[in-house]
Amino acid sequence: MHDKRWVILSVGFIALATASCTDLYPDADVMPTRADGAAFFSENCTSCHGVDGRGGGPASSGLSVAPTDLTTLSAKNGGTFPQARALSYIYGDPGNSHLARVMPEFGGEMAEDLVPVEIEGVLTPTPRELAGLLFFLEGIQQ
Repeated sequence: MHDKRWVILSVGFIALATASCTDLYPDADVMPTRADGAAFFSENCTSCHGVDGRGGGPASSGLSVAPTDLTTLSAKNGGTFPQARALSYIYGDPGNSHLARVMPEFGGEMAEDLVPVEIEGVLTPTPRELAGLLFFLEGIQQ
C-alpha cells in the first residue's frame, strides 16, 4: 500500500510539473534550432567574431579587447561546452558588471520569450534567441 501512494504521488507531481511547463512556456513545442542560432549569430556576432566564430571579424581590429575564439570554448573548459557560463555572458551576467565589457548584452526584452533548455542538468528558462545561439555555439566547437 505504501508503494502505491508513492507511485500515485509521483504521477501527480509529474502531471503538475508538465502543466506548469506548458503554462510557463506556451510555445515550447517550437524550440529553436542550431539553424536559428546560426541566423542570430550571422546578424549579431560576425562583425566581431567573424563568420567562422574565431574572432577575426571586420570590427575586431578596432576593439580594445580581442573577441574570443568561440570555437575553443569547450577546449578551454576541459572538453565540455560551458553552457551556463556562455549563456550568462551572452545574456549579460550582472555578476560580472565590474568587468570592462566590449560585447553588448543580449538580455532585456528577450526575457519575454522563454523556452526551457537543459543547462548543465537543470531545466532553465532561456530566451528563445539565445537558446538557438547556444545550440549553434556548441555545434561549432573543435
